Order: sequence, then structure tokens, then C-alpha cells
Amino acid sequence: MSGRFVFAVPGDLDTPTGGYAYDRRMIAELGSLGWHADVLDLGNEFPHPSPAVLNAARARLAAVPHGRIIVIDGLALGVLPEAAAALSGSHKLVALVHHPLALETGLSPADADAMRASERAALAPMRHVIATSAATARILVADYGVAAGQITVALPGVDRVAPSRGSSGGIVALLSVGALVPRKGYDVLLAALATIADLPWRLTIAGAGDRSPETAAKLEATIAAMKLDGRVTLAGAVPAEQLAALYVAADLFVLASRFEGYGMAFAEALAHGVPVIGTRAGALPETVPAEAGILVPPDDSAALAAALRVLIGNAAERRRLAAGAAAARLPTWPASAQAFAKVLEAVT
Repeated sequence: MSGRFVFAVPGDLDTPTGGYAYDRRMIAELGSLGWHADVLDLGNEFPHPSPAVLNAARARLAAVPHGRIIVIDGLALGVLPEAAAALSGSHKLVALVHHPLALETGLSPADADAMRASERAALAPMRHVIATSAATARILVADYGVAAGQITVALPGVDRVAPSRGSSGGIVALLSVGALVPRKGYDVLLAALATIADLPWRLTIAGAGDRSPETAAKLEATIAAMKLDGRVTLAGAVPAEQLAALYVAADLFVLASRFEGYGMAFAEALAHGVPVIGTRAGALPETVPAEAGILVPPDDSAALAAALRVLIGNAAERRRLAAGAAAARLPTWPASAQAFAKVLEAVT
């Protein structure tokens, strides 16, 4: 079966984050299966849009011809409950949830409760929900009132990529990938690294700084205050070719995330055969096999430092975990697109 559908996304589809990368690749894979996506840009201020952007998004969704399938990215859907309710009688609505917005780090308890209520209301009229991990699906059932039978999991895929060669010269190359936002836990990572300054390491952080300018500024200030300027590089958002080169040159991938709906950067590290240090947050225990890395509690800089000390100082252990990473069975984009396409067929 094939057809057309509207894919409503919050802003520029070329934004260099995991969620947008998922959307871009899924659109391409679905195209190869005969499903053509008409991309609808809802504006780039989500999930905290101004009234003008919010009204414009509602108008764009309302202008979609009746009867069409609309897949709405959860980054925008979560704050569009009224629009979802209004469209539900005339359109075939599908939600794509990368991770619940209420679990974003930095929200006050009141703001998190309000966001959860908004997301719950927005999900209620959906004909189906696509989640990008089983962990996120369980959260949607437990906390958002979505029936388990109404959810399909379509994991992010990975491609065949060049294996890591690692660094040379005795300095262990650490790599972190992710936008500079509180949820990624860069403050915890720097606190951990400050306690192991005696070890030979350098860290490159590849991630956009414009999502949370305050977090980016604090990160720069912390690096300077800890006198880590010469050892920590903020590379910013890098193109795909440069990012691939960073993975190939890395000895160890590390990210202290406070929550991950899946952890695409972790999976990419595994695909390159790079051992991983992360946290037991969200879907990461399911994404990172035990034989491929070390996971510690979130917000525990001491445990993170201990894991880093072990792997920076033990090349044999890094090689063992690298072999585990290279052997990991990772999802493929074509298989995930097949699962996504079955949802489109069902709502049709």
C-alpha cells in the first residue's frame, strides 16, 4: 500500500538534533516504500511557542484538506491539544513521540505538571501513536493514558559506518554528541572530568548551542573556571561528514544524559564500535548493551568519574567494550520504516 500524508514538524527539518534526524530519515525511507510526505512546518519555537507562532501552527494544520493523514511530531503536538481535538473528526491523526516534553530537564514541578496535562490531552484524540523506543511507549501507557495497543514502536535505525580507529599518542579521545541543553548533563560531565584531570584525556562536544543559550554560556564559563580550556572543545553543530570523522577518531563516547527517549548518539557510537559511558536514564539501558559500555545513575558525577577513570586508564577494557559495541545488534532504518508504514496503512 502507498499514498500521501502530511508530516507536521516544529521548524526547520534540517535542524541538527536527533529528533529531526529521525524525521528526515523516516521521510526518506517511507518515500522508498511509496509513502510521500508533504512536510508542514509549524514554526521553530516549540515546545514554548509565542502566541503568534502557536496561532500560525493551528491555522496551518486547519488548512490541511479533510480526510488526510497528519503525522504530528510530539515536540509540537504536546502544546497543541486544542488543535488536535479540532482536527480529530476530520483528519486521521498520528502522533510521533520521541520523548515526553514533561521530562525535559529544567522545568519547575508546576510547569512539568502543566506540560504533562497538555500532552495527555493532545494524545487523547490520536488514532495511533508512534514511539521511538519501548521505554517511551511504557511511559505513554503509564502516565499519559495511551492504550498499549494504540502504540507502535519504530526505533531509530543505524547505517553501516566506518569502524573507529581511535586516537594515537596516548591521549584518550572522548566524544559527546548532543545539543547543549540541561537534559544532556554536560554540567555533570564537566564536574566528573575535573576530578580526573591527572589522566590523559581530551573531550570534544559536538552539539548546537542555540537551543538553550543560557546552558551554552554556563558551559563555556564552567570550562574556563575549571581551567579545562585546552582539554575540552565545543565544536558546535557539525555536518554529518565531520561528525562521522569524530566518531572514527574517538576512543570513548560519554554523555551524562538525565533522560533519553532512545539515545541516537549512543546507538551511532555503538555502530562505529566505540565503547560507551552513559546513564541509566530513560531508554539507555535498552539501547546500550551491558557488554558495550558502562551506565551509571544520572546526576552522579562521582560514579561517572569512576567509570571514566577505569576506561581511560585501561586500554584492554576499552578494547573489550569496543568489541561488544561492534557486535551489538542495532535496528535498521528500513525495518523501522516498515513499522511506521504499517501504521499509515492501518489509519488509512
